[in-house]
Amino acid sequence: MTTPPILRPARMEDVPRMEALIAESGIALSAGFYTPEQAQAVTRHVFGVDTQLVEDGTYFIIERAGQALACGGWSKRATLFGADRTKAGPDRLLDPATEPGRIRAFFVAPSAARQGLGRMLMEHCQREAAAQGYLTLELAATMPGVPLYLASGFEVVEPFEIALPGPVSVPLARMRKRIG
Repeated sequence: MTTPPILRPARMEDVPRMEALIAESGIALSAGFYTPEQAQAVTRHVFGVDTQLVEDGTYFIIERAGQALACGGWSKRATLFGADRTKAGPDRLLDPATEPGRIRAFFVAPSAARQGLGRMLMEHCQREAAAQGYLTLELAATMPGVPLYLASGFEVVEPFEIALPGPVSVPLARMRKRIG
């Protein structure tokens, strides 16, 4: 019998394992959605852990037998997407009465894809954000993530692109969901 996965708050000592998972997921699960150049660029320049979320206790890891299978979280901070390397310092806190919380940095190990781990993270993050008074959630979705977010009740607000070194342009979608 397989040991069930365990979802828990991420800790700073988990960051290297999560970064490795993110790099593997970013390349492998982008196939069919992005060109290899786009997948490499977005993985190298955008994807990664925002340790402010780890410090806030709003970023989570799913493990089985000590193996990192997925990570992701929600945020009460203004940044919509991006890792530590894209930030200059701590973000301001959002007002849950007037601003949407953020869904941030969901990644699943390719070997664990399509096993319900993204949905498990999403349901957990929605409950946590709602408990903190957030009425709406917003996110910047990569194309591989759009199916999960649509299935979770999010709607596309606007498609947009980010320009990355190379030069490479990568399509994303701003998505939103009312939770309260």
